[in-house]
Amino acid sequence: MRILLAEDDRVIADGLGRSLRKSGYAVDWVANGADADSALVSGTYDLVILVLCLPRLSGQEVLKRLRARKSNVPVLILTALDGTGDRVKGLDLGADDYMVKPFELAELEARVRALTRRSTGTVPLLQFGALAFDQTNRCALLHDELLDLSARELGLLEILMQRAGRLVSKDQLVDHLCGWGEEVSHNAIEVYVHRLRKKLESSGATITTVRGLGYCFEKSAHELRA
Repeated sequence: MRILLAEDDRVIADGLGRSLRKSGYAVDWVANGADADSALVSGTYDLVILVLCLPRLSGQEVLKRLRARKSNVPVLILTALDGTGDRVKGLDLGADDYMVKPFELAELEARVRALTRRSTGTVPLLQFGALAFDQTNRCALLHDELLDLSARELGLLEILMQRAGRLVSKDQLVDHLCGWGEEVSHNAIEVYVHRLRKKLESSGATITTVRGLGYCFEKSAHELRA
């Protein structure tokens, strides 16, 4: 899932970005409202984390323009303004949730999970035979045992399971896994796929390479013969 983080404080943005990427999200960071507005016009996001007091264009104006374009992408506001009137104004502009600084990182991550789950209409648990992906806690289980996966492997498994039986191109995987400024090549995707295949050997599922096009997540040949 891809998140746009519009935060002018680099220290906060770095901390949030690292935490969200560790959980398997792709994060694009912008430091002002004009860049946030441009990103939302040209890109597709599953969630926007938006600071109200942004330079060049306020967060309120970014949100107003976003909703004027009839976009339903969920927006989580971050602000130091903690008055009831400020909260009401933000929600009335079209925000889906509102957090006051300083905040607990664990609570923000929980709200991110809730908003992305609600917006995509996804069920909390993706199931494929003995393999399960918990989208609420962002972890994978095989035969009810926790799988040791990196953040990139988690993100890769998530999109493949969401689109099980359908072709997923390498470009789609790059878009899903990587934020701006992250150098990830098609060769790197092949490495992640290879590692994930090894970890899923006993799952009854396989990641099939469709040469020149991408990958398909499906039942293994052994399972099909059974």
